[in-house]
Amino acid sequence: MRTRSIYRILATLLKYAGREDFDNRLISAEKLKMSYTEWEQLMILLQKKGYVEGVIYTQILSDRFPHIVDIDRVSITLSGIEYVEENSTMKKIGEALKLAGEIFG
Repeated sequence: MRTRSIYRILATLLKYAGREDFDNRLISAEKLKMSYTEWEQLMILLQKKGYVEGVIYTQILSDRFPHIVDIDRVSITLSGIEYVEENSTMKKIGEALKLAGEIFG
């Protein structure tokens, strides 16, 4: 589930890269059918791993996890683009292997 959500977030950010009509609701917890807490931690993780930038978050000592303060300027990074491209290629290879198995299996 998480891998699919990561891909959807990054693919959406790539699709709307540099466009003024991007709406953060396209990558919201509700749109991805995730709890807000899970989505929030996933977005922070994507920022920490270098796949996105522009996620502003804070860590309060009394809280176990950091929390997002602002996400209005979120965008995909070069590493995020590479993630999308690699996973798109793997999906195509997997589909081709499945088809080959049906043909030759």
